[in-house]
Formats: sequence, C-alpha cells, structure tokens
Amino acid sequence: MASFPSIYSYSQKPLQLHLSSLSNFSSSLTTHLFNHSSPPNHPLTPQANVRLAAFPETALPGEVSNSAPNADFLSGFSSFSDSTKRAAGKSPEDNRHDAEKPTERRVVLKDRYSKRRKDVKLVRDKEKIGSLRESKEKRVKKLRDDQPGNMLRVGLDSCSKMGDVVGAIKLYDLARKEGIKIGQYHYAVLLYLCSSAAAGVVQPAKSGSRGRSSSSSSQSLNTTVVVVNCGSGFSDEDSLDGLVQSMRKAAENLSSRSEGIQVSEEMKRVALEKGFEIYKEMGLEKVPMNEATFTSVARMAMALGDGEMAFDIVKQMREYGINPRLRSYGPALAIFCGNGDVANAFEVEKNMLENGVYPEEPELESLLRASTEAGRSDKVYYILHKLRTSVRQVSSSTADSIERWFTSKVASRVGRRKWDQELIVRAMENGGGGWHGTGWLGRGKWRVSRSRVGSDGICECCGEKLVTIDLDPVETENFAKSVASIAAERERNSSFEKFQKWLDYYGPFEAVVDAANVGLYSQRKFKPSKVNLVVNGIRKMLPSKKWPLIVLHNRRITGEKMDEPFNRGLIDKWKNADALYATPTGSNDDWYWLYAAIKCRCLLVTNDEMRDHLFQLLGNDFFPKWKERHQVRFSFAESGPVFRMPPPCSVVIQETEKGHWHVPIASEVENEDERIWLCCSRGNSSSTNNQDSSFSHKETEVSRQQMETRDLVESLLTGRRRDDCSSDEASSDGALTESDASVVGQLEAAERRGACVIDFEI
Repeated sequence: MASFPSIYSYSQKPLQLHLSSLSNFSSSLTTHLFNHSSPPNHPLTPQANVRLAAFPETALPGEVSNSAPNADFLSGFSSFSDSTKRAAGKSPEDNRHDAEKPTERRVVLKDRYSKRRKDVKLVRDKEKIGSLRESKEKRVKKLRDDQPGNMLRVGLDSCSKMGDVVGAIKLYDLARKEGIKIGQYHYAVLLYLCSSAAAGVVQPAKSGSRGRSSSSSSQSLNTTVVVVNCGSGFSDEDSLDGLVQSMRKAAENLSSRSEGIQVSEEMKRVALEKGFEIYKEMGLEKVPMNEATFTSVARMAMALGDGEMAFDIVKQMREYGINPRLRSYGPALAIFCGNGDVANAFEVEKNMLENGVYPEEPELESLLRASTEAGRSDKVYYILHKLRTSVRQVSSSTADSIERWFTSKVASRVGRRKWDQELIVRAMENGGGGWHGTGWLGRGKWRVSRSRVGSDGICECCGEKLVTIDLDPVETENFAKSVASIAAERERNSSFEKFQKWLDYYGPFEAVVDAANVGLYSQRKFKPSKVNLVVNGIRKMLPSKKWPLIVLHNRRITGEKMDEPFNRGLIDKWKNADALYATPTGSNDDWYWLYAAIKCRCLLVTNDEMRDHLFQLLGNDFFPKWKERHQVRFSFAESGPVFRMPPPCSVVIQETEKGHWHVPIASEVENEDERIWLCCSRGNSSSTNNQDSSFSHKETEVSRQQMETRDLVESLLTGRRRDDCSSDEASSDGALTESDASVVGQLEAAERRGACVIDFEI
C-alpha cells in the first residue's frame, strides 16, 4: 500500500500543506487513485483540481466523505473520494462523455492525530502539574527548615491579639533556650507588648482585636508575676510548638474586646526590665531597628519618666535614616508637658516641624495645659493660633483647657492697653479676616461663657459679629486644578476634558445641583420631580435667577421610567435651558459637580458629606474650608424644599479686632445655630443682644455717670465753703442771690445728667 509523506503540521492552527512535500504527495496520491478507485481509462491529468478540506480534531464523522474501506493512510489523513465514484450508475455513454471533460477530484482529509495531540497535551499538563508540585514541595521544605522562626511568629501574633505580655515573654525565653533565631518582627512585637505593659495598659492588637475576659486576665497577670519571679518561667516539659498551639487555641476561643487590659504595678516593673533586656539583646545580635521598635523603647523611657532619653531615641531615628512619626514624639512630649518643662516641650515641637511631623489636637492640648500652668502667655497665644489653623473646631477637653487659661490670674494681667487700631484692621485684612496675630489686646479680667452665634453671625453673649474668612483666590484656583488632575486620571476617553470645555462655554453658574443625591433623597428609586423642586427652589434664591447646573449620570435620564411624558418633559426642559450635563458611562459624577462648584466659585446643593476615599485624596487643609463656605444642604417639608445655607460666619477659632476670642466646640449638629461657642471677652465689653450683658452695660454706664456727678457735687460744695458764711440772709420775698442761683442751677444740671436726686443736709 502506498504511503503518503507526512505533510501535516501538528498544532491547533489550521492545517497547512508544506510546499516542499507537495510534489511527492501528488505522485503518491496519483498512484493511490489508480490502484484503488480510478479505472485505467481515467488518468489523473495535470489539470486536475485537488481540493483538500482539512478538518480540526473536533470535526464530526458525518462531515467526512465516505472512503474506500482499505484506505488506511499512515500519513494521518483519511481516504479521499473523487468524482468518478459519483458516476456509478450512469450509462457507459455518459461516462465516456464525462471522461472527455477535465476531471475534478476532491480529497477530504481528516486529522487522525487528534487523539495523539490530546495525549501530548495531557503529558504536558502532567509535567506542568509535576513542576508546580515540585515547586510547592520546595517551598514547604523551606518553611519546614525555618519552622521554628515561623512558629515563634505565630505565637507572638496570638499574644499580641490577646494582649498577653506573659505569654510573649515566655515564648522569648523558650526561643532563646532552643537556639531559635529571633528576627526584627519578633523583637518589634515583644517590645510593643513590654512597653504597653510598662505604661500600665496593654491594648490588644487590631488584627483580630481579641482579648481576655476580666477574670482570665487577672489570673494570667498573677501567674505571670509568680512565673517570672520563679526564674526562667517555664518547666522542662514545655516546648515552643506545644506552647504556640495552646496559645492559638486560646486566641480562637476568646471573644473580641476593644478596651485595654490593666496590669499590676509588679507587672509594670517586670515588663520594663524585660523590655530593656530584649532591647539590649537586639543590639548585641545586630538586628536592624525600625520605627516601631524605636517608638516602643521611647515608651519604656516614658514609663521611667525620663524625657531626655525618650527624646534622644527619636533623634537617633534620623541617624538610622528612619523618619519619625507623630507617635514617636508622644512619649517625650508627654513627659515634658507633665513635668511642666515648657522649654523642652517646645523643643520637641520644633523638632517635629523640622522633620515634617505636625502636632494634632491631643499634642497641642498638652502644650496648652503646660503653658497655662507655667503662665506662659506667649506660648498660649501661639498654641491658640495653631489650633485655629490645624484643628478649627476643638473638642470639649480642649475647650476646658482654653477656658482654664482665660479664667487664670495671669491672663487678666497680660495684654496691651493701647494699640494702633489701623494696624490691627490692616493685619486682619491681610490674613483674610478672623484674626490679626499681633498679640493680646486689652487688660482686665476675662469673662468666659458658652454661647451661640445667631443666623446673623452675631455672638449672643458679647454682641460681636463673627466674620466669614475669605479663601485665597490663588489657593482656590490651585484646588480646582488639583481636582481636575485627579478626575482626569480616573475618567476614561478624555470625558472630563470634554466637560471642562463644556463648562467654559456654558458657564459660569451660580449654583450646582448634585441631582443624584437630590433625586434619591430618603428613597431608593430616582425621582426627577424632587430634582425639579430643588432646582426651582434654589433658582429663586439666586440673584440672577439663572438656571443652576444639574449634574446627572446618563443612566439616570434613560430607561422606561424616564420615557414617561412627565419625566421626559423635565429632562427636555433642562436640556433646552443648557442646564443639564449628563456624565458618560463609566464615569463618577462626583468629580463633575465638585469641579464645577469650585471652578465657578458658586453654591453646591448636596447632602453628601464628601467623606469617602475619593474626597480623601483632596487632603484636609483647604477642602474643609471650601466645603463650609459653599455647601447647601436640603430637606423636604410639606411646603417644598428647605435649604440650609452655609453658616453666616466661618466655623473656626476667631480673634476679633478688639482682642476677643470665639472658639467653636466640635459636635454633630444639624444646624449651625445650635453649635456651642466659647466666648472669651474682657469684662467691660459692651453688648446689646443679651439681657445679662445689657444689664452689665447699663450698670457700667450708670457707675461712670455717678462718678462724674459725685466729682461735680464735691467741687460745688468746696467752692461754696470758700464763700463768706456770714453773708446776708435772703430778702423777705424769698428771692435767691446771684451766687445761690448759680449753685442751684448747677445742682439741677448734675441731677439731670446723673439721673438721680442729690439729697444732703446742710
């Protein structure tokens, strides 16, 4: 039987005929045709058109033409069928007529190596699986080789979750006994637990947040003290593996807790000694330090009350190329402030700023308390302005510390009696309003009270009007560019750049409406009717009565519901007014309405608090000030939408041109009229808005008039005594002399001016 040369390429790609084998294949094919199917008088002419139909391995058997029963080709293809076979049953004359025509032969090829390819693929898959298995076995072997170190890590993690200082120390002793290498991570967990116990409270780690019950905690602490005092802290039967397994089970069975675990005084001492021992061992083993280990050592120094040591630890971090964090400075600052060492406390604050670390409210409050106790008015003034710029609204605890300063005797004695008012006004204008920063103004006792600021921005206690602090135009423009840059990176197909061009053409607007937030107010289904109410309501309040910009995702304006005549009418009305911008698919409409409000410097109607991760990218410096000035919140009543406009004044610590201070206290209030402010003013300040302050004002004014009247009367009486006491008596008709008339007139004038009656005996 003739065999065909192998011309089939074994691959998943379509079958190809190699040109180099084409001639041999044609010769073999011709011989096979004459031997099996072609009669002698039908030679294979050179003009024969041979068509090869190559089937993939998934071809169905029914798709292959019938072949000769003995056509079993070694080449991998099935037998062929030609047109002469289809001539069976014809008459000899028809066959003779067909023979004179060019013969068309069709060869149907079937891949017979599909099974072999499947086998090859299976072998390759097995080899791949074997390779992966071998790689996994290598990793397992590596883990097995380093199993003691990993086991120690698991145990220390369990101790950290439970806040178990005792168990961590026991694991450390066992690891050293068994010669297990202790790494940086192990030391970091050990030092953290020891420093926390030395401070008196062990806070379970956030991962898992697991702790022990009060009873089990107490029992463990007692056992710890006894075990550590007994010597090594473990028996001969103990092993690292067994101890870790028991700790893991204990951690899994404990309920979560968020509060810290109190430790005894004896445990504090033991943890402190063990902590410094571990720190020394870490240095001997030359294990590199990191920020966490340095901070833990600083906390242990705080437990010793050694502020200098805690501060030196932070300074060493820079020598190791490690950037300190805010928590790194906490121990040194706490010691210096607690000891009243104001100079060193502000040295710590100076070092923080040099390293790009900025104190937050707890640190500033500590500095404020220390400055108040030391009577350092200059430092108190400095901290108040720090709170103004970085905190804005203080906590109740900080408000108490501020009140403590203003009610102190030192506070009443500091301040200038005379100052250049024009200089103060100019300084406030340059700073944007709300502060001047030139120092304490005035003298006398401070009157401190908790008050509210009305809708007109006037303090109900002192009667002063608080201001709205201007936003720097350059800073506002930079903020808009920052928002545009972030949005452009996250939006696809330059959709945000198209919106910027649209806004430049159709803007500016006096208000922007977050239509999705409005339409979904107190419900899950979007209602365009609510958007229409808010748009019409805010439009009436705008000076130009111009349409506000309505930003809405395009999926909100399409669909069966939006095709209803009423809803479609609203959409068309907004479109015809060039007031609607539909954000494209895949975009986040938050960036669009936020940028439009910033760029146009207009109002933003939304109840969105803008606290998610997108707005966190904008930072916490300028954005809160901008939001306070521009956000309009809304609700719905029976009469229609109700708007809560931006507050009449900036809700931030303010220093007035008279030297008074107003401090807003942080709270979750729905209306700014309900916010409590700390009003600190000098005792002789005037006010007309409060009954008590009005009484104080009237009392002060009356007292001043009475003093002037008394001086006038005394001068009159003194002048009268200089006169001749033996002057002639009045005439019989009772007429007064010229001198007497003059005195009476002056007395009557004094009574009218003093609003009183002068009564005295001669």
